[in-house]
Amino acid sequence: MTKGEHNSKNELSLENQEELLHTLKERFEKHMDRHQEVEWSKVLEKLEANPAKLWSLNEMERTGGEPDVVGYDPEKEEYIFYDCSAETPKGRRSVCYDREALESRKKHKPETSVMDMATAMGIELLTEEQYRELQKLGEFDRKSSSWVQTPSDIRKLGGALFCDRRYDHVFVYHNGADSYYSARGFRGSLRV
Repeated sequence: MTKGEHNSKNELSLENQEELLHTLKERFEKHMDRHQEVEWSKVLEKLEANPAKLWSLNEMERTGGEPDVVGYDPEKEEYIFYDCSAETPKGRRSVCYDREALESRKKHKPETSVMDMATAMGIELLTEEQYRELQKLGEFDRKSSSWVQTPSDIRKLGGALFCDRRYDHVFVYHNGADSYYSARGFRGSLRV
């Protein structure tokens, strides 16, 4: 088995698990302001007990998302990870919003869609509210933009929403769901 492969669907090799956990721990310690009340040892316990979630985090990492802990839900006893890369993840750009939008394109179809990619990775697309929460932890998407979950009434009319940060403010925009751009990707969340 070569580096980067996994033993079975949604499971990392032991070597890849160790490498990912090391990367996550370094990022966690470097950005304590994102999760001040959280202890790495407790996050590690959850990660080691959930190989499928670890696989999803690896997919977030592999596509350039730089996932990090941004919160804890005491009711569900889950740690919340968001993609924290400075710009929208490079490995998730140039994709339209969903399968319906992808299939509606007559020419120049992108390879996949945001929703298909997120589902395959086992993550959720950030909502507008989550995107705004992320922006309180730093300055993200100053040169790029990220698709966010779109309300069904907007989507039914052919639109989709995306966000970015410009002029020290977070903006929400709309586009046709079938559009795609090299500077627009998506950010995800994962609960462990």
